[in-house]
Amino acid sequence: MPSISFGGLGNGTDFGQVVDQLVKIAQLPVDRLTKKKTGLNTKFTDLTTVSTKVAAFQSAAQALRLSTSFDKTTASVTDATVLSVSASSSAAAGTYSVRVLQLAQSHQVVSKAAKAVSSETADIVSAGSATFTFRVGAGENQTVTLGSTGSLTDLRDQINNAGAGVTASVINTGTEAAPAYRLALTVNNTGSANAITIVADGTDLDLLNGSGSGGLDTLAAAQNAQIQLGDQALNPLSIERSSNTVSDAITGVTLTLTKTTGSGTVQVSLSQDVNAVKTNIQALATAYNEVVKFINERTTYDATAKQGGVFFNESSARTVLSQLRTALSSSVSGATVYSGVGQIGFKTGRDGTITVDDGQLTTALSTNYNGVKALFSNQGSVTGLAQSIVSAVDALNDVSGGVLTLRKNGLTSEISRIGDDIARQEDSVSRYEERLRRQFAALDGLLRQLQGQSSFLQSQSSSQQQ
Repeated sequence: MPSISFGGLGNGTDFGQVVDQLVKIAQLPVDRLTKKKTGLNTKFTDLTTVSTKVAAFQSAAQALRLSTSFDKTTASVTDATVLSVSASSSAAAGTYSVRVLQLAQSHQVVSKAAKAVSSETADIVSAGSATFTFRVGAGENQTVTLGSTGSLTDLRDQINNAGAGVTASVINTGTEAAPAYRLALTVNNTGSANAITIVADGTDLDLLNGSGSGGLDTLAAAQNAQIQLGDQALNPLSIERSSNTVSDAITGVTLTLTKTTGSGTVQVSLSQDVNAVKTNIQALATAYNEVVKFINERTTYDATAKQGGVFFNESSARTVLSQLRTALSSSVSGATVYSGVGQIGFKTGRDGTITVDDGQLTTALSTNYNGVKALFSNQGSVTGLAQSIVSAVDALNDVSGGVLTLRKNGLTSEISRIGDDIARQEDSVSRYEERLRRQFAALDGLLRQLQGQSSFLQSQSSSQQQ
């Protein structure tokens, strides 16, 4: 807009202020629309937050929806230095006596001391070349080839680069002044079926002992883990595995062996993890309260200011609370022990939030664990409470007909429309202001002209009178 200024009149009239006031009045509808748009944006943001909190409530219900959600087992062992234990949802409660007779080991061998070399880089190939062939267990033969100047280091590196499940290393069994380097071979996997076999050796190490002074020393035998389950005075079960991690002996239980027990045993105890389920139930109540508190804080009314909160008279917020409350407090048809959360310690406060009586919940889980399980989780054709909550949230967020979805879509459209109205009205006010300034500028010029003519006539009249 071009800037138009007014010189002002001798009578003190300031047309600039007149224009500013007229424009300010014309701007009032724009200000009202801007305020309305700000309020709608705030409502949209808060409804989006409601959606997030409702989704968190649904996630808490998901953790209780399936029967397996309650099949949680906690495991313990009387001596954690012997073994560690973990249990999955398929593990059954019980106590087991475990005796660890033997740990699984990797086969480890080393070349004979008589064939040790004084330098890692010394030539260990007498001919123009040499091959070295080995295999692990019943696996395929693996062959590496050394040139005429092949060294212990070269042999080590080629074995390692073969990626055949064997790690080669060089060990100095001599002294710093008089080193004696020997080749050590370690199988990567444990178990008696994973022993290393030297098939052919054309090097001076003579691992097949063709000279009578070569061969191998065994540092660790290839062996399986051996455990026994049960009372040692009766008929314990003997179990042998190639690994120290035994995961298929007791269903749902993994034993990781670290030490033998000699003639003694350790006790492995498996029991229902009531605390984990209790935590999930309490988390459901907490997530529900987060929704209720957030909506309550925005549904207040200030009688003095005569101003309602963001959700005051907002039907979608009331619908959210109503549907979630109905889902949580509904009765589970077909449940034989508990049919509602009120029976396990849920209590509703005056503000709509719920508290959970810890003692009552603990008692319910301790005395009727399966009853609590049947209340929340789906049992055959019986729909549990958690599924009802999941379905209620799905209905609120349904793409085509969900209350939250439709309301947020409506707000988005309304905010866009008001934005367009604001832009049009601001353009109109801008043109109005420009027109006023031009008109008052013309009036200001005319009045200045008339004022000049009046002054001239007055001076002429004074001259004639003299």
